[in-house]
Amino acid sequence: QVELVESGGGLVHTGDSLRLSCQVSGRAFISDLVGWFRQAPGKEREFVGRISLSTADTSYSDSVKGRFTISRDNARDTVYLQMNSLKIENTAVYYCAGLAGGQYLYWGRGTQVTVSS
Repeated sequence: QVELVESGGGLVHTGDSLRLSCQVSGRAFISDLVGWFRQAPGKEREFVGRISLSTADTSYSDSVKGRFTISRDNARDTVYLQMNSLKIENTAVYYCAGLAGGQYLYWGRGTQVTVSS
């Protein structure tokens, strides 16, 4: 059974930093990739970035490149999303997802990030 649980969200101000965590259970059932996504109010869910659990290779959307960093701690089965220089438009529910069968099949319930001025 695969379970992903996000944590670390909250209310911050513009320019602040925040680190989200994604605890992955049942890792054997997912492929090598874990992704981060977000959904802002009234908008579709969008890709933020992803990481290879084996190599730690990462890729990011252009909108967060240079400000957000994804990392993993395999000993803790945890993937992190470090967000720096947060902007109001980064307000969203952030989700992590595990890839299986070529698609992001397993999703967490999300954690709310609110950035205020």
